[in-house]
Amino acid sequence: MSLADLKPIPRDQLTLRAPRFYEDVTEERRHRQESLVIAFRLFGRFGFEEGIAGHITARDPEHPDHFWVNPYGMSFQHIRVSDLVLVNSTGEVVHGRYDINEAAFAIHSQIHAARPEVVAAAHSHSLHGKALSALGEKLEPITQDVCAFYEDHGLYEEYNGLVDETEEGRRIARALGGHKAVILRNHGLLTVGRSVEAAAWWFVTMERSCQAQLLAKAAGKVVHIDHETAAATCRDIGGDDFAWVNFQPLRDKILRDETDLFD
Repeated sequence: MSLADLKPIPRDQLTLRAPRFYEDVTEERRHRQESLVIAFRLFGRFGFEEGIAGHITARDPEHPDHFWVNPYGMSFQHIRVSDLVLVNSTGEVVHGRYDINEAAFAIHSQIHAARPEVVAAAHSHSLHGKALSALGEKLEPITQDVCAFYEDHGLYEEYNGLVDETEEGRRIARALGGHKAVILRNHGLLTVGRSVEAAAWWFVTMERSCQAQLLAKAAGKVVHIDHETAAATCRDIGGDDFAWVNFQPLRDKILRDETDLFD
């Protein structure tokens, strides 16, 4: 074909990746499980795990008071779909062959209970999230990417040791409020989303935003984005559909590089 023959292609004829809506609950469950495993593999690749600390959960589409979670003591980089555990509203394992981290239930059960629209929640002890949490500070509007969290993340200003009781989980849920994320002082980060992909992406970009803030403030005086611009940018890039799209290149890379996810 000659370049002289080239004409603009109508946008409605171009492929645009967008979240799929499932009518079959079995297909939706499988999609959430697969997305969960991909998220774990990514977290492992990015170095977000610290021993047994860290968990990502996905609400079951058929039983919304149940959620899928990673097995206790298994590396993020080894988790497969068959390893996932389903937990009920009282913390009992109803599907799977592994026990779970008590903190995963104590925190995530209260997040899912308080936010029925949330499908997934992600928490881990990532390096820069931990470092910023030790300062007891929120993220500041200093880059375009961090504006996704502008006036849309909380700060839990307590640290009461290991989270092994649901009351502590309720306090964390209150600090999260209606936001997409919360910084847990002296602890780490927690993000949520209306899809597994969104919750995972928010964690990835929040961790990187923590790193950027720590680097920038260590280097000198930062220049803040003004309120109106930061708020407008948040409206542009702060939605869960935008997060879902950002997750897709990471998903593609894991699917290409690792072949033992879906057994």
